[in-house]
Amino acid sequence: MMTAPDDTGPHKIRARVEQSLRPMTLPNFITFLRMAMIPFFVLAVNGHEFQLAALIFVLAGVTDAMDGAIARSFHQESLFGTYLDPIADKLLLSTAYIALTIPQGQAVVIPLWLTIMALFRDSMIVIVALMLFVAAGIRRFKPSIWGKMTTFMHVATVTLVLIANIRAVPGWLLSAFFYVSFGFVILSGFNYIYRASKMLAATEERE
Repeated sequence: MMTAPDDTGPHKIRARVEQSLRPMTLPNFITFLRMAMIPFFVLAVNGHEFQLAALIFVLAGVTDAMDGAIARSFHQESLFGTYLDPIADKLLLSTAYIALTIPQGQAVVIPLWLTIMALFRDSMIVIVALMLFVAAGIRRFKPSIWGKMTTFMHVATVTLVLIANIRAVPGWLLSAFFYVSFGFVILSGFNYIYRASKMLAATEERE
């Protein structure tokens, strides 16, 4: 007589518990730690402690590299982490842009026009991602080289502005970073819309 498999054994229970705790892996904990640094970064900028703000920003970048490396090395990738990591990155960069754009007596600020365009692009990406999910069930959208370059320029721009508030930086260098960042914002935004429209068209053809 055959019996049904025992789903209540200790190994089965342990597997279920581990699966339920999967979102709280070490890489995801590090990502949450990066998000927890954001208010301290804002407080440092508000208090004109730009060296401290730069240190926090660098540490946040280190955690960004760490969580991905740990996830790959120890096979702790998760769908939760796939969504959480870019959210943490965008939240950090968007907050940094806003904090460094608001005039608070600092020597150098990020131009308002650049911050508006950067935030508009990020908002557009979120809206398009929601549309892709609702309309076509597309959950993953791989970043393009243009998107990666835009993120790199955002990080470089924030870093340079922090440095410029610590010691003198040539004005032409700041302007170059601002305009190059703006260029990548525009290019990556149009590229994102183009790729999203192609994905939707391909989905409709399959149907």
